[in-house]
Amino acid sequence: MTRATAVAHPNIALVKYWGKTDRELNLPATGSLSLTLDIFPTTTTVEVTDDPFDRVVLDGVELSGEESARVRTVLSLVRELAGSEAHAHVTSTNTVPTAAGLASSAAAFAALAKASSVAYGLSLSDAELSRLARRGSGSACRSIFGGLARWNKGTSDDTSIAEPLEWSGEPLSMVVAVISSARKKIGSRAGMNHTVETSPYFEGWVSSNAVLLERASRAVHDADFTSLGEIAEMSALRMHASMLGAEPPVRYLTGTSFAMIDAVQELREQGIEAYASADAGPNVKILCRSREAALVTERLRERIEDVKMHVANAGPGAYLLDEGERPSEA
Repeated sequence: MTRATAVAHPNIALVKYWGKTDRELNLPATGSLSLTLDIFPTTTTVEVTDDPFDRVVLDGVELSGEESARVRTVLSLVRELAGSEAHAHVTSTNTVPTAAGLASSAAAFAALAKASSVAYGLSLSDAELSRLARRGSGSACRSIFGGLARWNKGTSDDTSIAEPLEWSGEPLSMVVAVISSARKKIGSRAGMNHTVETSPYFEGWVSSNAVLLERASRAVHDADFTSLGEIAEMSALRMHASMLGAEPPVRYLTGTSFAMIDAVQELREQGIEAYASADAGPNVKILCRSREAALVTERLRERIEDVKMHVANAGPGAYLLDEGERPSEA
């Protein structure tokens, strides 16, 4: 096949990924654990062509230079695996704001890995796709899988991959509170590297987060929602604490972000079990049981006005679309 289209969804890390031991290979300083959502899909088409160069179009705008460098990196790896020198046209459409801390790159590179491998005639396992997606964006390795996934830190390109986790508890949902959809001033990679290089708290973050990952994995195995939620909120706050300790500080959260986190903690005091998380951006994600997602959303809207909220459930892993088919989620 010389043309393929794939869809992937963003994932939200419950145990966070922040910091790398190898920037070229995107090897993480610690493992992580995430929930793939069923909203905000990215659809990517890769077509192998006779052109002398790759073309990358995102949301109708052709990218060049540094903006398309990571896409070309993934395409080069695929060409190497396929024994091909042919270039490709990549057309990608996001339904989530790009660079707003809503994991658009995770969905984008998971979709790219899936589509490009098929377009070049490869038949890769999910583990191989996870490894390939990681080279474009670290967290993309988790969006290859649906539901809960654990990214094992590993020690090399071959061993740093994600794997799916089974959850036997009540269905999980994530309420996404969009504080701002504007492009953030400090990109994730720049913020991450700056934290690693200058924050005296980074090593403490790494060692403590590794412990949280094992605790979260046990909570998933035991279907212990309370423990999983407590760990998720703790991991997020510790990650942002390491950023605030950088010189100068890296601050993604706003006053409204903290107000939302406070509101989530107040919900728990009222007997509604929900837990806040936040990534490299101002937006807050609230983990809850699916049966309480509507109630959580209603109560938070009462407390924090003028904030868009989206309810997401556990979503699918990256998948192929037939020619002319549209994604089932919007």
